[in-house]
Amino acid sequence: MQLQRRSFLQTATTVAAATLVGRSSRLLSPNLLANNKGDPISTVLKQPIQTEDVVEFQLRRYLMKRVPALPTPKTAEEWTAREKQLRKHILDHVIFHGWPKEWVDAPLRFEDAGTIETRKNYRIRKLRYEIVPGFWSSTLLYEPEKVVGKIPATINLNGHDPRGKAAEYKQKRCINNALQGMFALSLEWLNLGELDKPENDHWFGAHLNLVGASATGLFYLAMRKGLDYLGEHPNVDQKRIGVTGLSGGAWQTIMLSALDERVAAAVPVAGYFSFTSAIERNSDVGDMEYHPPDLFVDCDYSTLTAMRAPRPTLLIYGAKDEYGLRAPLQKPHLYDEIKPFFKLYGKEDAFAFYSHTEPGTHNYQLDNRQQSYAFFTKHFNMPVVKQEIAVDDEVRSLEELAAGLPKDNLTIVALAKKIAAETKRRPVPSESDAARVKWSHTARARLKKVVRYNPVTVKHIWPVSSTLDQEIETQSYRFEFNNELSATGVLLKAARTSQAASTRILLADSGVASLHSQILLSPLKAGAQVLAVNLVFTGDASPDTPQERWSIPTLYTKLYSLPGRLPNVEKWLRSRPPSALYGLLLAASGEQPLGIEAAQLIGVTRWLQETNQSSQISLESSGIRSQVTALVASALEPKFYHELLVREGMKSFGYLLDKSVRYQDAPDLFCLDLYKEFDIDSLVALAQPMKVVQE
Repeated sequence: MQLQRRSFLQTATTVAAATLVGRSSRLLSPNLLANNKGDPISTVLKQPIQTEDVVEFQLRRYLMKRVPALPTPKTAEEWTAREKQLRKHILDHVIFHGWPKEWVDAPLRFEDAGTIETRKNYRIRKLRYEIVPGFWSSTLLYEPEKVVGKIPATINLNGHDPRGKAAEYKQKRCINNALQGMFALSLEWLNLGELDKPENDHWFGAHLNLVGASATGLFYLAMRKGLDYLGEHPNVDQKRIGVTGLSGGAWQTIMLSALDERVAAAVPVAGYFSFTSAIERNSDVGDMEYHPPDLFVDCDYSTLTAMRAPRPTLLIYGAKDEYGLRAPLQKPHLYDEIKPFFKLYGKEDAFAFYSHTEPGTHNYQLDNRQQSYAFFTKHFNMPVVKQEIAVDDEVRSLEELAAGLPKDNLTIVALAKKIAAETKRRPVPSESDAARVKWSHTARARLKKVVRYNPVTVKHIWPVSSTLDQEIETQSYRFEFNNELSATGVLLKAARTSQAASTRILLADSGVASLHSQILLSPLKAGAQVLAVNLVFTGDASPDTPQERWSIPTLYTKLYSLPGRLPNVEKWLRSRPPSALYGLLLAASGEQPLGIEAAQLIGVTRWLQETNQSSQISLESSGIRSQVTALVASALEPKFYHELLVREGMKSFGYLLDKSVRYQDAPDLFCLDLYKEFDIDSLVALAQPMKVVQE
């Protein structure tokens, strides 16, 4: 892993250097206003200081340094002990972070919703079950017509197929498992099939994080309840339970089978990847639930794969996967590096990798299904099955397979609102100065922990451009911090303004290029300097492609080579901007975008204090993201700022829930525990004596 990381960084450094040279006309602009007859301030603010590919390189380099090393146990006993420690830590402190114990350990609530008697040597039982109070899901149990004694069982998990458990390839697999003499439990997945609701979109898991309950906990409970059900079934052999699924179902498979030792055999198909792969390729970054905050502090999906040892595990990937999850790209981190763990137990034959080439795409069709049949029957000590029984005429519609869910069933957003409504935050004391000081000290320490605040300093100032006309002079900078991330900014002042004049720092959700020149003219006319700043994830300090154009990762050639699919590809890609994907990876690595932004703002402020001798520094924000960044920075360093002027802000974090604000539109606001511990009013109180003005 270390060699892989070094190779990546060497390559990326070369690419970044070439980019800087190749785009010098954009990065190192001449004086812009010499012959400009338009608005000189707007012209300067709209001029890019750096490009999105440079920002993306910086974020990748930053994240690559946070890839946890794969453990190197010397004995099976050593790894078994370490596995148990990791399992407990991940479940207690990552997956179930913030979830009430009574919900996690609640008795099963499964209800029978009818049986389909096929008269084809198997039957289908419809079931519905409660994941957490008020939130129900559905499942199907395919079972042999005649069951004698205890037999094996498989749990079949959905990927992102809108048909959910009615997906034809999944029905065929479950029917065949039943005909082979196994139970096959087919679980529904959030936002699919019967759970198809807009507010069940997986990205709304960010709202659960915001209110203090790890989003992944809900997804994990939904599948673990299925395992619990099989665990209590009188005819299921507890030592022969397998799990499998495609795409998102593969992610569920590795999570459940790595963290629950009851899973004897696992077959994840094309759907999970190492942390290193996710950094290297945007195609390998999954949805919200894939990256619970802090998971990658101690391990990543390579480690989770190693936690399968010595239990039988088959990894299946396509050589030409159109979503980029290609076998040659996944095999090094998920198979080659993991084989030694199985060797510790003398179980090399229990770990296998299958790369399919025909069609080699993102699928769980016939070839892959037959691979799973052979694997499960072999390791369940059954007659090995290598051929599928044709059951095309047995495939049923979603309506036929529906178990029926309550009309008032919760959604992800509704569950987040419910948790928020039941949360009681510590009140801001008002009785005495001593109590307020004590509260401030404790709350500030909590805030640092929530936003994962790590101070940074300005390592180097890159002067990019300057302008001078009869009234206003400007200087454009790239601020390089000691953590190798950067921000950009434009310093403006009237020609006769003193260097020691007061300074107003401007932040805007849409970047400083969106600011109207009149917003800057007011403080300039009052004799102040203005520093318009793009912190990381905003403006030209963001990895996002500008709105007027969009790009498709080169790995998606299969997707965009078909004109009829292009609109859906574009829609899908626009729903996954790089800022959202890197926000997920940062949180999983133990960081938070909000903490990084606040640290950059404080770092730039220190630079102003040291170099410009500003008599007074104020803040001005436009939009809810910059509002919260400014408030957090002010709460952490309340004596830095004289005033915060808020434009287009919000009164409470409840706004994010009430308006169902998407994570993709504000990845920095959805910090784990932020709304559980704080609200806008408590941040304002913590920022005193700074004055906050809402416009």
